[in-house]
This record gives sequence, C-alpha cells and structure tokens, in this order.
Amino acid sequence: MSRATGVEVAVREYARLGEGPTWDPAARRLIWVDILGSRVHTYDPASGRRTVMATEQHVGAAKPRDRGGLVVNLRDGVGLYDADGGFSWLVHDPVPGRRGNDAAVAPDGALWAGTMRYDEAAGGGTLTRIAPDGTATAVFPGVAVSNGTGWSPDGTLMYYIDSPTRRVDVWRVAGERVTDRRPLVTIEPGAGFPDGLTVDAEGCVWVALWDGAAIRRYTPDGTLDRVVELPVRRPTACAFGGPGLRDLYLTTARTGLTRPHPLSGSLLVLPDAGQGLAGVPFGG
Repeated sequence: MSRATGVEVAVREYARLGEGPTWDPAARRLIWVDILGSRVHTYDPASGRRTVMATEQHVGAAKPRDRGGLVVNLRDGVGLYDADGGFSWLVHDPVPGRRGNDAAVAPDGALWAGTMRYDEAAGGGTLTRIAPDGTATAVFPGVAVSNGTGWSPDGTLMYYIDSPTRRVDVWRVAGERVTDRRPLVTIEPGAGFPDGLTVDAEGCVWVALWDGAAIRRYTPDGTLDRVVELPVRRPTACAFGGPGLRDLYLTTARTGLTRPHPLSGSLLVLPDAGQGLAGVPFGG
C-alpha cells in the first residue's frame, strides 16, 4: 500500500455540500453539484471557464444526457434540463423529509438514483434504476444514505455504498437484476464513512471517506492499495476527468463543521492519479 498527497485546487469554492463530480466528454468539462446550495457547477480545466446554474430544489447529482442537457436528482424526483435550459420532470415522486442524493449512469445508459431522508433515518432512502424512457424500478427500497455507485470495466459488477453500513458492496448486475450481493470492503471505525466512489480502468475502486480526510483505492479483491491524504476533513466523491481521463477530481463539503479548513467546499484534483473509464451519458 502506498500513501500520497499532491492534491491541488481546481476550483476554490465554498460549497456547503459539494458532491457528484462527473466528466462530460462531449463538452470536455467537469460537472459537480452543491447539494444544499442548490447549484450545478461546471469547470473546463483547459480554459478555466466555469458556470453555475441554480436549481429550484436541493440537487443530489447532475449527469450529462445523450441528447444534450442534464439529468438531475432533485429533492422531489428526477428531472431533465434540455440544452436550452428548459426543465421537465422525468420521475416526480415527492416524499416529505426525503431528498435525492448521489446518482450514476450505468453502461446501458440507465440512471441509478439514490435518495435519503434529511434526518438520515435507517430505511428512509432508496436506490432506484431509471430507464431512459422514465421507467423507475426501486431495486433497494430500504437504505439509509444512498451514496457511491459504479461499475466494473466490463459492466458485469456494480459497486454501491449505503454510508452508515461502512461498507462498499458489490454484486452482479444485468439491467435491473442484481444478484450475489456481498461486502467488498468494510471501513474500520475511526477512518470515516464511505461516501462517493469511482472505478478506474484497472477495476480498482476509489472511495472518498467522509470525516476521514482521505481517498482510498481498493483492488478488485478488496485489498487496500493506496491512500491519498487530504487537507479537508469531508471529501465526498471522486471522478476521473481531464485529458485522457488521468486526473482524479474530488468534491468536498463544509456543512456541519464549526471550523472548516479553508479549502472545504472546493473542487480538488490529484493530477495523473491513474486511468479512468469513459463514462456514458444518460440515454433519456
């Protein structure tokens, strides 16, 4: 196992709850959100250009669409922004006290969208697969804090985090059918809680540790391979982006901290961290 630092600031920001970094290959930009700030951010590392779009609700995730625009996981369901900014609901499912959280697009173009209660009550969240036509299937209806989701390079394995369990789980997946669920990794007490994740081209799983001030890389058999120590206490998620998908971008949070580090809430980057996988836009 190796330990490293070397993290740089990509975008200095004061996001309350930065989350969900996603590389948009068509636009060559990184998309990320501030959940509690109700903002969708974009960042072009080549030019430094940034945009910020306000949403009318807390936004757990924003992903590129195949036809342009964004699919967003909001408080009351999953919505679509067209390329010209027009909005429509794809799945409208408001539940008092619940909001959308992390989400990811599968290799088949479906969105796997998580929810959680604001009070993080056990069983109050869901993980739902949403097909491009809007068909929604609640695959796991009784989770607590639905978080990181990703797929192996061949698309046959799916990784998932329900943060309070302290586990990264893995199962076999085909469409909405999941089988053989098992723990890949359990994070030891005192090391933080697993939050967002991404999978690299070698099939290794990178996990952000909320309250752990670190990102960890695990091999496909669950061996801890690398630790990247961070100056901020609450990293939330990670994704590869930039030229050749070599740079690892990290979102961070400052919510709940009485004395946050000056970089808490910023978008960080670990240059040349490895080789990422090309993402797929939402098919709807």
